Amino acid sequence: MNITKENVDALNAVVKVDIVADDYKEKVTKILNDYRKTANIPGFRKGNVPMGMVKKQYGKSVMIDEVNKLLQESLNKFLVEEKLDILGNPLPKVNENFSWDSEQFSFEFELGLAPEFDVDLKSKKVKQYNIVATDELIEKEVENIQSRYGNVITQEVAEEHSNVTGTFVNEEKEINKKATFLVNDLKGKKNEKKLIGTKVGDVVELETKKLFADDHKLEQILGVSHDEAHDLDVKVTFTVEEINVTEKAELDQELFEKLFADGSVKTVTDLKDKIKEDAEKQFQQQADQQLLNSVTETLVENTKFDLPKEFLQKWLQTAGEKQLTAEEAVAEYEKSEKGLRYQLIEGKIMKDNDIKLDYAELTDYAKGFIRIQMAQFGNANPEEKELDEIAGRILSNQDEARRLQEQLMSQKLVTFFKGNMKFDTKEVSYEDFIKEVYNVDKK
Repeated sequence: MNITKENVDALNAVVKVDIVADDYKEKVTKILNDYRKTANIPGFRKGNVPMGMVKKQYGKSVMIDEVNKLLQESLNKFLVEEKLDILGNPLPKVNENFSWDSEQFSFEFELGLAPEFDVDLKSKKVKQYNIVATDELIEKEVENIQSRYGNVITQEVAEEHSNVTGTFVNEEKEINKKATFLVNDLKGKKNEKKLIGTKVGDVVELETKKLFADDHKLEQILGVSHDEAHDLDVKVTFTVEEINVTEKAELDQELFEKLFADGSVKTVTDLKDKIKEDAEKQFQQQADQQLLNSVTETLVENTKFDLPKEFLQKWLQTAGEKQLTAEEAVAEYEKSEKGLRYQLIEGKIMKDNDIKLDYAELTDYAKGFIRIQMAQFGNANPEEKELDEIAGRILSNQDEARRLQEQLMSQKLVTFFKGNMKFDTKEVSYEDFIKEVYNVDKK
């Protein structure tokens, strides 16, 4: 057997594999002998079937199987030994004159080669956000805590700050949904006035258009789809079934101990500091994700290299479960090109800077998630053996293991980028961050 590679250009090559009879005959003969020992053919005792008959019946199919196995093994070994960095998979070239009736065969495969390039991490500043918890946000969270731990008092008549529970109905749109909301969640004084003063059993008519300040609230309250919520403009009846108000809990030691059994919060100032700390930890995760997105955009935009475009489009036609037309493959390539470019850039950064993770790191990372979940259910100090067992079960699931691996690698890359790139840092509130990055006004 002989394998050779010919470079078409810097991004394309052809590998030729020549296989002769001596490469496969011994294996084929052994398999046919095994067939002969076990074959059941009328007129012959088991094990006494003439070899000629076995060859006639099975010889060609066995030979084809063995040649294909040898071909695949040899090609894979060649790619590894030659350290060829390829994109996609080798594509067999069609040979119109090929015949399995021959004793020697030649196969050719097209290769798409990964480009060579350098990554300049410091050529351009990247926007980085430092999200801070504002006094307004902290005060709002304090109020939320007081409401969650407060006393619910039944009311006879709805007021501005009452919680009302009832059922929305519109037969035409098949709306029949029970919901609870604050009267002052309604948008506009006109809608508030319709509910203020109502009692259990009263029925009011409301218009869905601009019923709540946030259309997503309407989606949740009425149980309609996201798209419907934005365009819904009908009248609904609302039957009042419950009215109550929450008497806020006092900010005292009893509440602090309910919230933080470890005694870490003793004063209102401590509580606000804790809220600020926890909020900014959560904000940091979102800021890091935005940073990774910005770094991705910047590196893809500023790292120039060519790809074996025609090869990749041809490969995409047969790469998935469903075969694509040439036009569909071109469209798929255009959709995936940016992601492919970043994969190559990320791979080079990881290789050049020895960024990797091992199973022990992944296990520790999984155990960190497990600790948090167990703490939420009251087990703040699980045994290490129990953590190891649960982590092992989670990581035995390939999908879960892949998800955790991607998360951990993203963390490692963010840490690397923070230490090796230049940033234009902007301090913002969470509301301004959402508005600026996602073009959504949360206020």
